[in-house]
Amino acid sequence: MATTVSLCFSLDPQPHYYHHNHLYHTTHFKNQARFFSPKHTHPLVIFPKSDRYNLISSFSTSHSSSSSSTSPSILQNPLLPGRFLTNEELEKLQSLEDFRYYQELESGSMWVRVMRQEEMDMTVELLAESFAESMLLPMRYVRFLGFLVKQYLIERRTLMPHTAILIGFYRAGEEQDLQLAGTVDVCFDKKGANASPPTPSPPKDSPYISNMAVKKPLRRRGIGWHLLKASEELISQMNSSREVYLHCRMIDEAPFKMYTKAGYSIVKTDSILILLTLQRRKHLMRKQLPVSNRLSEMDILDSNEERPS
Repeated sequence: MATTVSLCFSLDPQPHYYHHNHLYHTTHFKNQARFFSPKHTHPLVIFPKSDRYNLISSFSTSHSSSSSSTSPSILQNPLLPGRFLTNEELEKLQSLEDFRYYQELESGSMWVRVMRQEEMDMTVELLAESFAESMLLPMRYVRFLGFLVKQYLIERRTLMPHTAILIGFYRAGEEQDLQLAGTVDVCFDKKGANASPPTPSPPKDSPYISNMAVKKPLRRRGIGWHLLKASEELISQMNSSREVYLHCRMIDEAPFKMYTKAGYSIVKTDSILILLTLQRRKHLMRKQLPVSNRLSEMDILDSNEERPS
């Protein structure tokens, strides 16, 4: 995030109430507005209309197909100048490039993969509208929130492959256009952790899921559930840790039921004193991811090869 802004855009992943944020209280948010007054001449993002998304990329219906050599790459300018990557990090970047999640839904189908540079603005618009909705702000604040969100997403891209922004696309039928449906922020390890996480704070060295949002007309179709499942699948590929954390506000009963159904349980809950900072009380929830069948089969093959004949 820009150095002049100390806001944290780590939101509760809520599949039905998109979205409730963890800006460290509303009064502080208002105070930050002075940094973006006209006299400081900060540019604001101009967002396209929601029904005019220009989706540049192509998709494969394969659950884990490789990227086409002609497709735009997530590796375009993701890093800070002067930052050098290890061989392991380069391999993980390629894993992010190759990641695909596909799912048939009752109402259509959806694809999930890592956001690319040219898809940032439409992702910013989706998140900014979700923030405005959850904060009960007039829509005229969307552009202001969009500026903050864009700075946040730019920073997150510089932390790849320790973090990734996933985006989901939805198609209602074979003859329907593909459209952006949702997004989610996935942190894999300590190097990708947010400097100011929401409370109760999750362990910085553990994977963390946040900032999930689904486009309003497409909610209640299972898109949030599969964004969660895609996040877990990617985490299993990128980190050996099996403990995944997320936050859920106490007032959000439907999301809480979804997380419980998905295998998450409460680790800790905010003190009632958090209300003094104008924040909602939240549960920190954790899930122990199972070892995938694919990994188990590979381990069996490896162990068989090591046995003397």
